[in-house]
Amino acid sequence: MDKERLQHFKNRLLKEKREVMETIDLMKKADTINSNEEFSQELSSYDNHPSDTASELFDKERGLAFKGNEINILNKIESSLESIEKGQYGNCKNCGKKINEDRLEFIPYAENCIECQKELNSSVNFNKDKRGFHPKNRSIEEEALLSNWRRYRNNRYSFDREEAYESVSMINKRDYMQDDLLLDGDEDEEEGFVEKVEKISNEQYKNSME
Repeated sequence: MDKERLQHFKNRLLKEKREVMETIDLMKKADTINSNEEFSQELSSYDNHPSDTASELFDKERGLAFKGNEINILNKIESSLESIEKGQYGNCKNCGKKINEDRLEFIPYAENCIECQKELNSSVNFNKDKRGFHPKNRSIEEEALLSNWRRYRNNRYSFDREEAYESVSMINKRDYMQDDLLLDGDEDEEEGFVEKVEKISNEQYKNSME
């Protein structure tokens, strides 16, 4: 890339930097990224249920997300300006190939070429094996889950709900499952009455008055 084009992209980056910094300043002035206390009418939110401050918390999280995005762009702009000074601007950080200038015109702080960026953004990496594909960027806890699943596949053993019921029924003292649904003393209760006094009819009441 010649000096004229480098100067062109440097000017673009400086302009983008000013706009990003202005955006962050406007967000601060508009209280978009300030603390929850400035949104709330109460002196303290210590005794409030989380649902009582849901709107304030949502605004807080949204403001932090906007701020984080702008700071991320600002860091990329700074990195691109440094790469211009080092003579490395326009090179993909992943594969080292030249980034298309049309892409740089659209995003002057782009760090990767289109192909590498698509690969980085992809959530699934397809492999040519019998399992079809391997997910990427999954949580670390899934490694333990997958190891248990592999042991099951190797041993051909599973502990399903029927076996779980059989294990529990072996130590159950009741002969029938429906007995567990009856509570002590409930089997003698009459339907339609809450208290015993409600079972007294009008005729019985009149007879007692004679």
